[in-house]
Amino acid sequence: MPAASTTLRVLAASVIASLTVTGCQSLDDAGTALGRADLVNDLAARMDRALEQTWAADYQLAGGRTASIAQTKEPLRSSYTWPDGKITVTQEAVTTCAVAAARTSCTVRPPVLTAGRPSVAVYREAGRRGLVTPPAVIHLLTTAALDPEASIAQHDTTLAGSPATCVDVSGAGDRFTACVTPEGVLGSFTGTLDGRPEELALTTWTDTVDPRAFEPPPGAGVVDRRNPKS
Repeated sequence: MPAASTTLRVLAASVIASLTVTGCQSLDDAGTALGRADLVNDLAARMDRALEQTWAADYQLAGGRTASIAQTKEPLRSSYTWPDGKITVTQEAVTTCAVAAARTSCTVRPPVLTAGRPSVAVYREAGRRGLVTPPAVIHLLTTAALDPEASIAQHDTTLAGSPATCVDVSGAGDRFTACVTPEGVLGSFTGTLDGRPEELALTTWTDTVDPRAFEPPPGAGVVDRRNPKS
């Protein structure tokens, strides 16, 4: 899978090239498009690099719920925990857990062997559960940068004691606010994602990770569906 920042650089370059070739836009329009591309590329590159680093983050969701992300570079592994489930991807297994009737059950399956990041599988599953993920935010930013009717404004804030760069997007498309820390961690998001209102805010962040973050929740029933070793 190509890096998200590479994709966004190509898209941004296409926007600028289009302005140059057609000559229909004013210099102000071209400057605005260039500013959008630069801002999107910077935030996307931060989040893209963070997918390969070691860190853990806790988030506050709407309604007082919580979620967390944990990942390590060596060994390569990542985990996403939300109110009713958890998925962990390591080089040894993919473990998916679900909570039903106050009971947690986990299924262990063979690993997805790739040369990339196990976090890709984590974010894909989390996205299916309706959670905000860095790739989803990258997609929204890219769409906004290519939308001539979108308005993108920048401001700075502090989240969980860390500075963050934020963008407020409004216009013809999705309306949302997203913040990213210097380390590339998604700091906050408020808006609509796939037609659902979503909200999350970073509460804690650390560059050290407790190994227990990659284990099934305490007391969970575990079914191992990996093939036995020959």
